Amino acid sequence: MVRGETRQEPPDEPGHHGDARGAGDQEVYRTYSHREILQILSGLLMAIFTSMISTSVIGVALPTIVGELGAQDQLSWVAGATLLTMTASTPLWGKMSDLFGRKNMFQLSLGLFVASSLLAGFATDMGLLIFARAVQGLGTGGMAALTQIILGDVVAPRERGRYSGYIGAVFGFSTVAGPLIGGAIVDAPWLGWRWCFFIGVPLALAAMAVVQLVLRPGREAGDARVDWWGAFTLTGGASALMLVLSFGGSAFPWHSAWAYGLGSLAVVLFGFSIIAERRARDPILPPRLFRDRTFVLAGCASLLVGVAMFGVMIYLPQYLQIVKGMSPTVSGLMTLPLVISLLVSAIVAGRVVTRTGRWKAFPLTGLVLIVTGTGLMSLLGSDSSLPVIGADIAVLGVGLGMSMQMLLLAAQNASQRRDMAVATSGITFFRSLGGALGVAALGAILTNEVNDEMTRLLTGTQAAAGTGGARVRDIGLGTPEAINQLPPALHDIVVESFTQAMQTVFLACVPIAVLGFLAVLFLRELPLRTAPASPAAEETA
Repeated sequence: MVRGETRQEPPDEPGHHGDARGAGDQEVYRTYSHREILQILSGLLMAIFTSMISTSVIGVALPTIVGELGAQDQLSWVAGATLLTMTASTPLWGKMSDLFGRKNMFQLSLGLFVASSLLAGFATDMGLLIFARAVQGLGTGGMAALTQIILGDVVAPRERGRYSGYIGAVFGFSTVAGPLIGGAIVDAPWLGWRWCFFIGVPLALAAMAVVQLVLRPGREAGDARVDWWGAFTLTGGASALMLVLSFGGSAFPWHSAWAYGLGSLAVVLFGFSIIAERRARDPILPPRLFRDRTFVLAGCASLLVGVAMFGVMIYLPQYLQIVKGMSPTVSGLMTLPLVISLLVSAIVAGRVVTRTGRWKAFPLTGLVLIVTGTGLMSLLGSDSSLPVIGADIAVLGVGLGMSMQMLLLAAQNASQRRDMAVATSGITFFRSLGGALGVAALGAILTNEVNDEMTRLLTGTQAAAGTGGARVRDIGLGTPEAINQLPPALHDIVVESFTQAMQTVFLACVPIAVLGFLAVLFLRELPLRTAPASPAAEETA
């Protein structure tokens, strides 16, 4: 449905008008013309741009933000708070949109994003900043899940590759513009890092206006029930796991009551989530999804890709600014190879899939490139040349562009129409969960490696005279600019410590990407549908 026609389905098909939750929304969306689809797409793309540019802007500014607030070693938690709440809330947004309408939930997610951005911009300490970032993650989770869900309602899977390419293009463009804008904002003395949060507010308000004018609300389910037990157990389990990965080895030892307690709590809550989802009338993640091999493998691959993607995007600026001594603006420019290669590969892959209907080769090749890219990045040091850095991260960008949207497309294509929303939000959940766990785990690796390496170097050199055994907190690392102004001997120790730690972080992504490749390898390449299957056909299948 891309030539301007209105797609209608027979009104007398079994279950067509009321036996599936959220059918009302989908009935309205299937009657949109091609022009209306493009208008809806413009609102969705604006929302994606808003959420992504806020993330990419903050990524470059984070070393300066946490340094100014005196918590360089808490960077992973500032970044992870958003990923945690985004991950935990993503499945709930999908189900709530089935029950209360796509438009209402989409506007709510934009509203949360606006309020939390203002709160983060005015934050005066780490506690308030982390809280604001957590609320921001709720809004971002809704925006990420609902854009894909609404697109899945509007466009058939075969044609969705083209529109997925547009989403990839916006993703790439926002990721290109974000680091440049973030670096310029941080470096501008008349702005400062707080404007990295404020910049998303007018964009989100514009997206709200477009969605309000273009998107028509669908009928809400008459007997709506929210799976509160499923929401509590899923979000609680993800939160406990995130906490143990974030604070393990720093706030408390890995072999401690806190670590074992939080780990056990995560296992118990995830176990109860299985029971809750089996008993729920309208489960957030229906158990039948996990009987579909395509959904399970695509979810596993998305989780593993999320670890590599978010891990590199969050910690690459630290390498560029601390190890290479770049300013935020220059480090933003150095991310261009990553995001441009991601942009081009996503568009090309989407168009080829639309023309041929074959998709599996793209995520397979993409995972190979992710393995290669992270392996090459683990060899980067303080003396690596700019062309080498650019080439290495470009390889990773091509792999990400060929993988992310194709895995989501595979899951959407394999799901029944009634499961479109929950399958989409489920894949987004796994990718976000991978990002949250990856940022937390890689952050713990980075902090521990930096501490251990600095302790070793300080103890064994004359620069450590009288300060043997000092750690990151003792030295008081601040912003990257402050680190560059340290005495030469101490500066060399800090740079060497971060270099070794960054190599370990990037190397840890390699086996994770290999597991992602194995998951994609066992995916079945189902033919892409050219139109949504009717309920009657799905029941027969």
